[in-house]
Amino acid sequence: MTNESTLLDNINKTLQDIKEKNALTHCITNSVTINDCANAVLAIGGSPFMAEDAEELAEVVTIADVLVINIGKLSKDQIESMKISSKTANETGTPIILDPVGVGVTELRNKTTMDLINNYDITAIRGNITEIKAIAKLVGVLDESNTAKGVDVNADDIITEDNLKANGDLICNLSKKLDTVILASGPIDILSDGETTVAIDNGDDMMPLITGSGCMLSSIVGSCIGGSNAFDGSLVAILAMNIAGEKARAKVDERDEGTGSFRAYLIDYLYKTDSETLINESNIRIL
Repeated sequence: MTNESTLLDNINKTLQDIKEKNALTHCITNSVTINDCANAVLAIGGSPFMAEDAEELAEVVTIADVLVINIGKLSKDQIESMKISSKTANETGTPIILDPVGVGVTELRNKTTMDLINNYDITAIRGNITEIKAIAKLVGVLDESNTAKGVDVNADDIITEDNLKANGDLICNLSKKLDTVILASGPIDILSDGETTVAIDNGDDMMPLITGSGCMLSSIVGSCIGGSNAFDGSLVAILAMNIAGEKARAKVDERDEGTGSFRAYLIDYLYKTDSETLINESNIRIL
């Protein structure tokens, strides 16, 4: 039976595997956050590759250890690139991580997300809780869902102690339905593979105040899965990101600085991630 102690016991080997693998992480992401994503991948121990041109994508995915798809800034050419990459990834057994930015807001985002989910084997989906609920509605696991405020979570969806169990059950059911690992981000994060569902209560409220924190998280989820497996890799990624956020906030407060400094410190502490810190400072529980 999986319990918190078992999860923590796995962290040391998982992080060691991630660092040793140095997973070639192919990211099709948006131009707003591409530099942050590349730096986050490097900091956690991966190797970023940000190719998008359709002419080379099949070759790139063939050598990549993992594919990360972020639909944050869609175009017809990028959607075609996502399909080519996903097809090749399934042929080569390369894990695919999907970040469905803004799904539920526009029909284009809904269609793109569902085309990817329905036509390709997705290893993990990482989004905020409003995006995850939008997918749950689209696949029939949830009757109604709220609309996000742009790419941000709807205030009515914010994960709290009061709704944690209900959200955990929903995410578990969606994971089973799609046969994929689901990571829903919020003040409390929820991770599920359909069998084990975990709440992660780490992080800091300054993280949403910088552009790209979610995109960075999805990219390092990719690197961590590329170096280990879907569930353990996702758990290490969210712990690393959140604890780095806590440490970055402490440094900002100590020096009376702001969000620009926070972004730099976040990358610094991702780079300094070690298993002892993750184990000792994590706040996780099985739901």
